[in-house]
Amino acid sequence: MQVQWYPGHMTKARRQMQEDMKLVDVVIELVDARIPSSSKNPDIDVLAKNKARIILLNKADMADPAKTGAWKEALEEKGFFTVLVNSRDGSGVKEVHGVIQEACAAKIERDRKRGILNRPIRAMVAGIPNVGKSTFINTFAGKACTKTGNKPGVTKGKQWIRLNKNVELLDTPGILWPKFEDPKVGVRIALIGSVNDDILNPRELSLELIRFLHLEYAGILAARYGIEEAEEAAVTLAEIARRRGCLQKGGEYDYDRAAGFLLDDFRNGRLGRITLEDPR
Repeated sequence: MQVQWYPGHMTKARRQMQEDMKLVDVVIELVDARIPSSSKNPDIDVLAKNKARIILLNKADMADPAKTGAWKEALEEKGFFTVLVNSRDGSGVKEVHGVIQEACAAKIERDRKRGILNRPIRAMVAGIPNVGKSTFINTFAGKACTKTGNKPGVTKGKQWIRLNKNVELLDTPGILWPKFEDPKVGVRIALIGSVNDDILNPRELSLELIRFLHLEYAGILAARYGIEEAEEAAVTLAEIARRRGCLQKGGEYDYDRAAGFLLDDFRNGRLGRITLEDPR
């Protein structure tokens, strides 16, 4: 399955991010803990190459905890300050304050030597669409200061948020990159809802998910839907359609509707704690 999505507004947003990078001291990039590598935008590495870097493994409550721990270690080995967070309930969010100070310790010391005191750290919050940036900022700031939504592309334009006298945040629109070289990356990004669903084939996408779950999390679909998991993904999808009463006129299974149930259950953590990729 091939997935590509790079609407024109993302080109403009990337250019704006490049300009705004001159204004910030540290870049906080949110990735989805279920796909830490695939949801990490390589363009941000290029744009922020001279900045302090923090990576937040967001939605950690939905990811396989053992694999999340391995991902945290792998990212820290590459030099990133890394925090596990759940922006919805606030888990891990308070820890980010201290990590910002740690990541910017050299900058704070340079300012002190120059006699510059109490200048707030400016942090850019970046990430791909629908990875939870706005929810994180609202939780971090303790108030609804950005618009949130469960579809890609809600945040538009530049928003500075002053957290306190020490930290200011710059929210940015979610951006992808022009081409996914590895088809699996596009599929994983689509599975977490970071690609416009209107351009996707939900049945094909759900079959990709079923094949992965059969290999890595056998029994998880049986437990959720009360079915017997078949060797063929299409047969398992048919069983989900049967159990969920997804029928068309004439009694034929409505596979697209069943696929919608499955994808929604995965995206909202109802299948259990699942991670779609391992650290290399």
